[in-house]
Amino acid sequence: MTKPFSSILSILFSLRAVPVLTLMVFLLPVLAGLLSTILPAFGYLPVIGQVSFSTTAWAQLFAHPALPDALLTSITSGIIATFLSLILSLSFVAAWQGTNNFRKVRRLLAPILAIPHSALAIGLAFLIAPSGWIARTFSPWMTDWDRPPDVAIVHDEWGLSLILGLMIKETPYLLLMILAALDQSQAKQRLKLAKTLGYHPVSAWIKGVLPVIYKQIRLPIYAVLAFSLSVVDIALILGPTTPPTLSILVLRWFNDPDLSYRIIAAAGALLQLFVVGAVIFIWWVTEKIVSRLSRNWLTNGKRSLAESLVRTLSKISLNSIFTLFFGSLLVIALWSFTRRWRYPDFLPSVWSTQSWDRNIHNLLWSSSSTLIIGLISSFIAVMLVVACLENEKRRGKSAGSGALWLVYLPLMIPQVSFLFGVQVLTIKAKIDASWLAMIWSHLLFVLPYVFLSLTDPYRQHDDRYIKVALSMGVSPARAFWRIRLPMLLRPLLFALAIGFAVSVAQYLPTLFVGGGRFSTLTTEAVNLSASGNRRIIAVYALLQALLPLLCFAAALALPNIIFRNRRALKGH
Repeated sequence: MTKPFSSILSILFSLRAVPVLTLMVFLLPVLAGLLSTILPAFGYLPVIGQVSFSTTAWAQLFAHPALPDALLTSITSGIIATFLSLILSLSFVAAWQGTNNFRKVRRLLAPILAIPHSALAIGLAFLIAPSGWIARTFSPWMTDWDRPPDVAIVHDEWGLSLILGLMIKETPYLLLMILAALDQSQAKQRLKLAKTLGYHPVSAWIKGVLPVIYKQIRLPIYAVLAFSLSVVDIALILGPTTPPTLSILVLRWFNDPDLSYRIIAAAGALLQLFVVGAVIFIWWVTEKIVSRLSRNWLTNGKRSLAESLVRTLSKISLNSIFTLFFGSLLVIALWSFTRRWRYPDFLPSVWSTQSWDRNIHNLLWSSSSTLIIGLISSFIAVMLVVACLENEKRRGKSAGSGALWLVYLPLMIPQVSFLFGVQVLTIKAKIDASWLAMIWSHLLFVLPYVFLSLTDPYRQHDDRYIKVALSMGVSPARAFWRIRLPMLLRPLLFALAIGFAVSVAQYLPTLFVGGGRFSTLTTEAVNLSASGNRRIIAVYALLQALLPLLCFAAALALPNIIFRNRRALKGH
């Protein structure tokens, strides 16, 4: 790297205010956004002539006939999806840790997590719909269905398809968080000790390992719970419609041409925040109750815990989730190159690239916007996180658990609860619907994930390499550029890929802050999902899924190319 860049970075790292500035980048907008949502919720919205505080919006909100069912659907689907995802993740790790099946699943997690939520939801809808690929597979030779059955599978009133979609996406994430916690704890030693005492694998893991690592996965669980309770894109594609979930109901009010609905929407957004906070609190109380009630069971000395049943069910369930995931991607690819695919044909009768050709200009525009916003926001996030972590290294102090809570805060606050406020702020700052506002809004969500993915590799990097370089008269900046960064190239690229995947998946930030002037692959795919043209929907969804996968592939391949003559650096 050139000396000017090294000097600039050296000055940046010398500032102890770097962590504070980084937190301000994404925490202050969230808090300010919440404040700008609270004021309209209590009647203060000067832009529509509301300048006095009142509770009229709340009265109108609670009088709305769709609210009770919307609340019930949101709460039940969010809790059930989170609970089932957690149980499946824990049972699989408990039953299969250290086996070939476990290692195979671990390798599949990265590509699964790279796929945006909306692309997966669209593929799942194509798969499980009455006219979907699963029905075609068994028709008519098994079902005698010559036409699609009249059954509401997608958009069902119970939210079952929504729960399934959330499980397919969140189970791999919880698995990854559990694996990260295992790597940071003494889990292997505790598991080995329990097995030497005669405990069977499942019982040994649940009694010896789970109580230790649960504290480390608590925040990811809360983040998953908050997401499941307030998700928008998956709910638009798979969730019930009459009435919808609370987050969709609030979004409809925000988008209503009648501006008076803004105050009702703001009240609904605060209600969404209260619901998420209340459910997380109830989950926390339940944790305490279960912990107290299970003390005797943990120490009763029983060595077995339905070992065969847990192994069988966990393997079947996880294989089913992976099958649905890859089947969803495959059916998207098929539909994108289809010209004629009549029911109940198993495969298209006529193939064509017509859908790609007719939408090439819109695809190029949406793809370029997605790439620009995703790459810039991810690159800024990586730079800020590296600055914070390098500052930690040089000061010899690591951020405590409080900092981790701050990082997770934007992930546990429903997007719909503060993005309206962020939109108001960008309008007041006269940067609404600009590239700056778009990149900034995506950075709010990209930065926490980049921090979480990069923290452990950076903190675990052996400082003796730097100390040797410093003892030979090398400057701290030069040691950083020539030693630390090359050795951390793989985790840095991986963090960049994660940030890009998170940016690609953002729907609400693009919708609110973009003001309808920015078209990304995600916004186009979600908006088109309500149409009946599966071919065009599949084109956008497939491209939306391919971009993050290509980014992850590049993150894996580049270190091997750059360090092709340095075998020891390939594994870093």
